[in-house]
Amino acid sequence: MDNPTSNSNGSVPKIERVRHELKRRSLTVSKIEKITPAMLRIELAGEDLADFVSLAPDDHIKIFVAGSGDEMERRDYTPRRYDNDARTLVVDFAIHEAGPVTKWALDAQLGDTLEIGGPRGSAVVSADVKHWLLIGDETALPAIGRRIEEAGSDVHMTAIVAVASAAEQQEFQTKAELKTHWAHRPLSDATDPSALLAVLKTVDVAPGTFVWIAAEASVTRALRSHLVEERSYPLSWIKASGYWVKGKADTTEKFE
Repeated sequence: MDNPTSNSNGSVPKIERVRHELKRRSLTVSKIEKITPAMLRIELAGEDLADFVSLAPDDHIKIFVAGSGDEMERRDYTPRRYDNDARTLVVDFAIHEAGPVTKWALDAQLGDTLEIGGPRGSAVVSADVKHWLLIGDETALPAIGRRIEEAGSDVHMTAIVAVASAAEQQEFQTKAELKTHWAHRPLSDATDPSALLAVLKTVDVAPGTFVWIAAEASVTRALRSHLVEERSYPLSWIKASGYWVKGKADTTEKFE
């Protein structure tokens, strides 16, 4: 259990870290849907999902696909939603990249098989947290969307998301009170924090708001620094991750 310091409202955000049994699962493509021009949603099905567990919206599974040699390529993806009873798991793929898993997703056909592993664990934020600020880019959209859609009617959420254009904006079904800000910038500027920072500077972050950030590592670092150094927001109320690092395949960066 994390031991964060207090926010100015006197409370502390509690995060329980739960480990899961690692298991490799073989699944079958059961549905394919292009939800935006650059986001592909694939539903996977199989009896191996009977005991699948993902307790936090920002969990990660490993997806395994054949590489150029004997080694399997592996990449981290977010379980967008899952249903143990129906034995289904939905994964969203941002298809602007040219990696091996992206290629698999683009070529996928109904009935194709895919192997996954994990999640290894979940970081479960206490249900006592009722105010959220979610900030991210295209790679964070699956986790942001799942967090929004799983939230209850007593939760207040603000999302700031960078995408290439209005065509990449998504709609979310949620019981929560939600305000979404879309920051448009070309993909070539995905390592420039300017678009997200410009919106963040206009958003009030009230005490007791849990801030979740995920984007390219340098962007995440800039957003986190703005909150901590310029706005004196406590680090203990921020969870920040570099979901990808420019020029480095299969690389993430965590900020403690």
